[in-house]
Amino acid sequence: MRLGINLGYWGSGMDADNLAVAQEADRLGYSVCWAAEAYGSDAATVLSWVAAQTERIDVGSAIFQIPARQPAMAAMTAATLDSLSGGRFRLGLGVSGPQVSEGWYGVRFDKPLARTREYVEIVRKAMSRERLTYEGEHWTLPLPGGPGKPIKLTVHPQREHIPLYIAAIGPKNLEQTGEIADGALLIFPSAEHLEETAIKPLRAGREKAGLTMDGFDVCPTVPLALGEDGDVAALADTFRPYTALYVGGMGSRQQNFYNRLAQRMGYEQEAAEIQEKYLSGDKQGAAAAVPHDLIDRTTLLGSVDRIADRMKAYAAAGVTTLTLAPAGFTLDERVAALRAGTEALERAGLA
Repeated sequence: MRLGINLGYWGSGMDADNLAVAQEADRLGYSVCWAAEAYGSDAATVLSWVAAQTERIDVGSAIFQIPARQPAMAAMTAATLDSLSGGRFRLGLGVSGPQVSEGWYGVRFDKPLARTREYVEIVRKAMSRERLTYEGEHWTLPLPGGPGKPIKLTVHPQREHIPLYIAAIGPKNLEQTGEIADGALLIFPSAEHLEETAIKPLRAGREKAGLTMDGFDVCPTVPLALGEDGDVAALADTFRPYTALYVGGMGSRQQNFYNRLAQRMGYEQEAAEIQEKYLSGDKQGAAAAVPHDLIDRTTLLGSVDRIADRMKAYAAAGVTTLTLAPAGFTLDERVAALRAGTEALERAGLA
């Protein structure tokens, strides 16, 4: 199992520290550094900045939002970043959510699975440097009856095949991801529930495409907080607002993918209470309603030995790249968490 690092969103006040964290991960031999985007910093700019100041670590978009870019632009950006980084770019894609897609980008959040499939097909075709033609429900290239003509990408990526990942949560999206992508970006992964909540539908998609799980990158993001085993409850409490935000507030009552995931993990009543409190404005009450067990199962908390045991469970569940989001109020704390991740991987016998 390999390790990755997730820098999250840029502009949170720790930007200089984020670069130092990425550089330390590079020095420690982490395999990939991911950056996110929502409606603030864009991932492409951040990744180009990180790639220019690191040497070996891959840089990946987690995610480029599908409603934010035409697929040909995503292919252009991927090819450019791969070329500039010396073949170190990984392309992560996702549909975002209804509120961002429609409220920020003005793109209807309809038929996300079909839209994702068409998007991936166009991106792959463009990056292969074929002349770009496509006829689908959501995109037609060139547009009929106009001056457009089939053209091809002029930039040569460093590699013939840039790894393509999809951020997936729901069973149907996971199955399609297994069918059409090289890897899956997961969130709130519980090793104990991973087979049912992710691996099983991913495997079904691979089988539909005549493939196995061999070579497919299962890549969840897991927050990490280093401390004493006796302080696990306090360490878990620091993630209550984060978990409550996603389970309770990331979406509407009708459409919250993270809330549904918590339900599939067996927290139906708790997920409903968290959402009700969060959407009614009681964010503290929502955080308090998050079960300790849910946080503990979806994070890495405590001593290096305890983290190593959890890493073994993730590897046994099918994780191939474990992406860490190291917690800490200072750069030294985050770097210590990174180093603990490397040490834990070695103690687990997974390095």
